[in-house]
Amino acid sequence: MVSRMKTFAMALDLVDEPRSIDQYREYHRNVWPEVKDGLLEIGILGMEIYLLGDRLFMVLNTEDDFDLIRDFQKYTDSSEKAAEWDLLMRKFQKKTPFTSEDDWWAPMQKVFDLNS
Repeated sequence: MVSRMKTFAMALDLVDEPRSIDQYREYHRNVWPEVKDGLLEIGILGMEIYLLGDRLFMVLNTEDDFDLIRDFQKYTDSSEKAAEWDLLMRKFQKKTPFTSEDDWWAPMQKVFDLNS
């Protein structure tokens, strides 16, 4: 059986203060082990976050049956440290102007794929 993978691309903004952005970067240079473990446990196979100014761009590679809404909630429920990390990171973050009321990270639409 061939394993399939889903890819999600999402955007979020940071509070536009250089010191705050530097702190956010520092936290991500030293991500808590419980955070990494929790993400892997819910089916996230890979995660990358990129920064441009105060805009974050995240790419998630997940197992094929991963459901973003259902399964990401499992992450924050997985441990006190995961929930603590989530609350801590939200102090640095803010929604983009394009984010719906129901989302925190705004899902992005794929407009091109070289391999399609």
